[in-house]
Amino acid sequence: MSEGTNAPGSHDFETLSSETLYSGAILALRRDQVRMPGGQTAEREVIEHHGAVAVAAIDEDDSVVLINQYRHPIGARLLELPAGLLDLPGEDPLAAAKRELAEETGLAAREWSVLVDVVLSPGFTDEALRVYLARGLYETDRPEPELEEADIQVLRMPVREAVRAALAGEIVNATAVAGVLALAAARAGDVTPRAEDAPWAGRPEAFVRRKAAQRSQD
Repeated sequence: MSEGTNAPGSHDFETLSSETLYSGAILALRRDQVRMPGGQTAEREVIEHHGAVAVAAIDEDDSVVLINQYRHPIGARLLELPAGLLDLPGEDPLAAAKRELAEETGLAAREWSVLVDVVLSPGFTDEALRVYLARGLYETDRPEPELEEADIQVLRMPVREAVRAALAGEIVNATAVAGVLALAAARAGDVTPRAEDAPWAGRPEAFVRRKAAQRSQD
C-alpha cells in the first residue's frame, strides 16, 4: 500500500454537493457528488423517505397478527405486519406503532419491546424501519379505514407457520420477513428484545426535515 493511502474501511465519503431532482408527497430524489477513495468523485442518486414502524403482534395462542393489503406498485396483495410511516418531525416511533396497530387491526397491546431495526435498501434510499414486538393483545377502537386500508384483511398465523411461509416465498414483504425471522431467531437464541424506548441511531430524518421546511415556507 502506497504512502498516504487510507486503509480499507477508513475513507471519509464526503458529500461535495447535492441537487434535488424531485420532491413529492412521500419521497424526494436527490443527486449527490461524493468523494471516493483515490480522489475520484462519483454521482449517487438517493431517495429520501420517511422512517417507518411495524408491529409483530403475538396473541395468547402464539399466532402473529398479519394483514393482507393491496400494494399498487406491484399490483398485488401482500401478507404484511401492521405498519406505518413516521411522517411528523420528532414523532415518537412507539406511539406511531401503537397507532398503526389500532388503525389496521383494531388491537392494542400491554407489552412492547424492540425486535429489530432494518435499513431496507441502502444502495439507493435512506428508508429505515423499526419492528416492535407486542404482547398482551386486546381489542380497541379502530378508526374507519380509507382507500387501500378499507380492503385490508386481518388474519392470524401461528409463528411457526409464518416462518415456513417466509422461507417458502409466500410472505415476501421485506418488513414481514425481517420481523418474523427476527422473532424466530430471538426465540431460538434465547435473546431478550430491547426495551421499547431503545435508541434508534439509524432513523432517517432528511425527508421529514425537507417537508417541514417546505411547510414553513408556504
